[in-house]
Amino acid sequence: MNLKDKIQGDFKEAFKGKDAIKLGALKMLRAEIHNTEIAKRKELGEEEIIEVVLREIKKRKDAAELYEKGGRPELAEKEKAEIKTLSVYLPEQMIEEEIRKLVKIAVEQTGATSAKEMGKVMAVLMPQIKGRADNSLVSSIVKEMLVS
Repeated sequence: MNLKDKIQGDFKEAFKGKDAIKLGALKMLRAEIHNTEIAKRKELGEEEIIEVVLREIKKRKDAAELYEKGGRPELAEKEKAEIKTLSVYLPEQMIEEEIRKLVKIAVEQTGATSAKEMGKVMAVLMPQIKGRADNSLVSSIVKEMLVS
């Protein structure tokens, strides 16, 4: 079963089970996948669907952060629940140890010695970790290694 079929099956299950949060998140995800397919004029592959899922998760993280700053914790919790729903469709996430190993290898490959060269390191890392690690965590680890 491919990822798109899994999302469709989970959508039907959420609809039958009347799970409002899951249903809302999956409805938006399906719409975004559909819109992306129309824009690209082709059916999306697994990697492209994962990119759409990542974009949707990022939107919700940003919204949750803004709701918390605005004093609306109930709306922030709804966004966080949707993040959990969408995270199921991402590949298994890397642990910090694995990320540190990859960062160390990338720093050695690029010969980066300062934070100014962070872009070089990130360019090498991103294809290896795309969808498997939180970009902000990776960025902070790269900064930490380049500064020390």
